[in-house]
Amino acid sequence: MASGLFDLAKTVIEYIARSVEFAAALIIAIAAVRATWASLRLLLGGDAPPEAKVAVRLTLGRWIAVALEFELAADVLNTAVTPSWSDIEKLAAIAALRTALNYFLEREIREESRTEQQRAETNLKATESAAETPHS
Repeated sequence: MASGLFDLAKTVIEYIARSVEFAAALIIAIAAVRATWASLRLLLGGDAPPEAKVAVRLTLGRWIAVALEFELAADVLNTAVTPSWSDIEKLAAIAALRTALNYFLEREIREESRTEQQRAETNLKATESAAETPHS
């Protein structure tokens, strides 16, 4: 009986893990299609400001980071049902690689966002200064 219950739990967890992997693939696919569409609109629309291009890249990067978290969750689930040392070592290697990739992706997103925010603040200050200057 316990063996049958364990086999059922293992099967259910494997299906959940596959569903989470599918969700990650779906997130990446939809984000890529949206980024492609936005890029094409910018490309065909003429001179796009650099901020618009950065926004497309940052949005895609954020969704990829979300998908990486889903993939890591699926790996954890897979390891939960087959906990051999080999599988645990693979999970550790995959988790390290995905964590490193996610770290650098998040860092780039933060830097670009900070640059974008500074540019917006500078533009706002310039606009406010121009509005305060009396016109003759």
